[in-house]
Amino acid sequence: MSKDIASAKGKLGILLPGMGAVATTVIAGTLAVNKGISKPIGSTTQMGTIRLGKRTDNNTPLIKDFIPLADIKNIVFGGWDIFDVNMYESAQNAGVLDRYLLEQLKPELEAIRPMKAVFDNKYVTKLNGTHIKKANNKFELAEALRQDIRDFKAKNNCDRLVMVWTASTEIYIEQTKVHQTIEALEEGMKNNDPNIPSSMLYAYAAIKEGIPYANGAPNLSADIPALVKLAKENKVPICGKDFKTGQTLMKTILAPGLKVRSLGVAGWFSTNILGNRDGEVLDDPASFKTKEVSKLSVLDSIFEPEKNPDLYKDLYHKVRIDYYPPHGDNKEGWDNLDIFGWLGYKMQIKVDFLCRDSILAAPLVLDLAIFLDLAKRAEMCGVQEWLSFFFKSPQTIKPELLPIHDIFQQEMKLKNTLRHLKGEELITHLGLDYED
Repeated sequence: MSKDIASAKGKLGILLPGMGAVATTVIAGTLAVNKGISKPIGSTTQMGTIRLGKRTDNNTPLIKDFIPLADIKNIVFGGWDIFDVNMYESAQNAGVLDRYLLEQLKPELEAIRPMKAVFDNKYVTKLNGTHIKKANNKFELAEALRQDIRDFKAKNNCDRLVMVWTASTEIYIEQTKVHQTIEALEEGMKNNDPNIPSSMLYAYAAIKEGIPYANGAPNLSADIPALVKLAKENKVPICGKDFKTGQTLMKTILAPGLKVRSLGVAGWFSTNILGNRDGEVLDDPASFKTKEVSKLSVLDSIFEPEKNPDLYKDLYHKVRIDYYPPHGDNKEGWDNLDIFGWLGYKMQIKVDFLCRDSILAAPLVLDLAIFLDLAKRAEMCGVQEWLSFFFKSPQTIKPELLPIHDIFQQEMKLKNTLRHLKGEELITHLGLDYED
């Protein structure tokens, strides 16, 4: 039986805290697609397909034709940034998209300006902004964000809203008492508790306003008991953390293949160089630690060394990120794998992924916004594990659960969730019938 899903008609507003390279790339890209200039390549909601029934049925529609999703022609963008420049200027500064494309989109991009951001340099030490809200305490700042949300919705005649964090990685913060209950969190906000970073204020504001929230950075953000509980109480879907784009995407593709063939891995060395704002932020050791924890967790979850000690018990995993301005947004992720096979004989795999950070991240922002809107309309709330497909460090429905990192398992969970919502038979590939 299919689940009741509210209509996707009307305008969907996508609010983006941090309107730099990633945000301008998804905004410009959506405009380009809507104008017929380009295709939404990399977007699961726009180009992904889903198999229904048996293989012999030959029934594989586009996902967007199978389940009611927001039409990207009915999307309006807004957000906040620490610099007061319109999206045309911001896109030029980011240097991701070529000038010829931007000129075709100039009027629409110039019309989008960011609201003043909530920002504190102590959480992102490499950046200093000038377009920043002022208030007596963090609670007042969160209330100001809530007012921004209401004003944006009214001004743009939006029927629904979604928020996706596209700003920088904050310094590493661990959970404390202030994160355990909403009462403690709100009291901490009023007392300017240092364990409540800016991203947490955005997450709080979104959830209080009943707006789905996705966290595209490894920040703690909404991944705390207080906000997870609040999301359930307010019937708000949330998900995170950290967009799975370049090097980690490669890991979650390669590692499952090595595991299923029972090949051992002695070492996996990963290094990245990039020169965009994200690279500059990660040049700070405190911000890098937040990213490092996110990236390091992937292999343990996939290889399960405690269950496969002969193959992965002594795996040495090292991750480095270096700021290299000449590369700009063109990130280079280099991996060296020392593997071993039959009788312990050693082999190597080397991967050099010359990727474009924001080009890989942009369709994820769009997909997360559209899928979270679907979740909200289907009355799904709390942590949305079925959206782990898009993240390096996915939130789980219970903190004691380890996240699933295998991208193929993640894809199965995502598509089976969509099948379930429409009352279609789940596909597990376990059937004995050759037609399964």
